[in-house]
Amino acid sequence: MTVDTPQQQYRASLATWLNDGWITTRRNLIKIKRVPDILVFTTLQPIMFVLLFTYVYAGVIDIPGSTYTEFIMAGIFAQTVVFGSTYSGSAMANDLKDGIIDRFRTLPMSPSSVLVGRTNGDLLINTISMVVMMATGFIVGWRIRSSIFEAVAAVALLLLFAYALSWVMAFIGMSVRSPEVINNVSFLILFPLTFLSNAFVPSDTLPTPLRIFAEYNPVSALVQAARELFGNVPAEAPVSDVWTQQHPVITVLAGIAIVLIIFVPASIRKFRKISTR
Repeated sequence: MTVDTPQQQYRASLATWLNDGWITTRRNLIKIKRVPDILVFTTLQPIMFVLLFTYVYAGVIDIPGSTYTEFIMAGIFAQTVVFGSTYSGSAMANDLKDGIIDRFRTLPMSPSSVLVGRTNGDLLINTISMVVMMATGFIVGWRIRSSIFEAVAAVALLLLFAYALSWVMAFIGMSVRSPEVINNVSFLILFPLTFLSNAFVPSDTLPTPLRIFAEYNPVSALVQAARELFGNVPAEAPVSDVWTQQHPVITVLAGIAIVLIIFVPASIRKFRKISTR
């Protein structure tokens, strides 16, 4: 009888894991297709935010060396993908409540593949949101002032940040007692991160305590990185001299790596321990 070498066993395990991940990802994609409300609100919300901020606030907020439309788009991109990451938390909480998680645990599949499929579903939703927002932005006057490669890097950075945050939300979704709680928890975490940042107004216009918070806020680094990569940094607006604002791309990439290193294994361990409450 032939015994597989360690290399062959590793390849077989990797192929099984990829197949399990694809199956769970496909399950979540089919769920979106069968519940079109998710896709409808995913596309309507970004349009609403773009139109609201560009037409309601553009006339009263002055951005030296630029227009408020170009200034705000990176902030709207960041806000939308950050809030889009909450789908993983609510979906995991609902699956736990309905007993689907227990069914998954009885199947001969990798625990991580369930979480990978769930977070991949969030990634698709956020990708659709980005496409819709960029198209709407072009209609209202937003333009990319950098190269196509830098613009692609900006989109990838936004989506990767949201993907990392999806793992955080998946962990929270498996930790709360009911699906209703996840919405409140997400709001308490994400609302200050997005609105107490440089997403909607320059951070130097904020009161000193809020300005300091905004300068070190990871969402501020994400917004600043997106503005730089899209070429939308106002020519006359000063950039904070703190390290995170001077090197936003490196800051965001480091933050993404830290979050994934902490919450991917934490979420997998949590998945193995939980049971229907």
